[in-house]
Amino acid sequence: MTQSASTAQALDRFIDRVLEHQLQQAGRLPLIAFDTQWRSDCYQSEADAGTPTQWRPVRQADISDLFERIGLALEQPIHPDIVTFYSRYWSDPLPALHQSDRLTLLQLWNPEDGERLRSNLLGHALMKTRQKQPLTLFFATTEPDDMFISLNNNDGSVWLEAPGKKPLRKIADSLTAFLDALQPDTLQDQE
Repeated sequence: MTQSASTAQALDRFIDRVLEHQLQQAGRLPLIAFDTQWRSDCYQSEADAGTPTQWRPVRQADISDLFERIGLALEQPIHPDIVTFYSRYWSDPLPALHQSDRLTLLQLWNPEDGERLRSNLLGHALMKTRQKQPLTLFFATTEPDDMFISLNNNDGSVWLEAPGKKPLRKIADSLTAFLDALQPDTLQDQE
């Protein structure tokens, strides 16, 4: 099995744990205000603008060239695990616990959100290049200290980083191992 295939399976397992935890804690899917200008397959029903609507992570059906374009812009291929991470589901950010630390897994709500991510990842990559540091690609933020968790593009290891600094410490050997170590936190309603 390839590493990105095991990453896909680890992400699937985590999403299953998120949904199971949500149903145990709240008895239903989380609510979010329906936004007619910011559509997503995550909405479980159509509604009027601003109406609280249940949502859930949903597998992406279409293949995107988002990371091919990022790789071309950076003149290097992007690690397949981070491509799998951002290309597997549409979702709002997902709260989780790693050991006892709170974090939020970044996700893409829709293709337009992917374009915002592309811009942010490229800005981060350019900063890394200027500082002569290895390329890392962020995929989560920590709370409350505003650090982020990133994947080393060379070897796929997972690191804790502070903005503008070298990676602080290695958290996991792979994204698969990191995802399998996560515990879901309850998804809060956003009405």
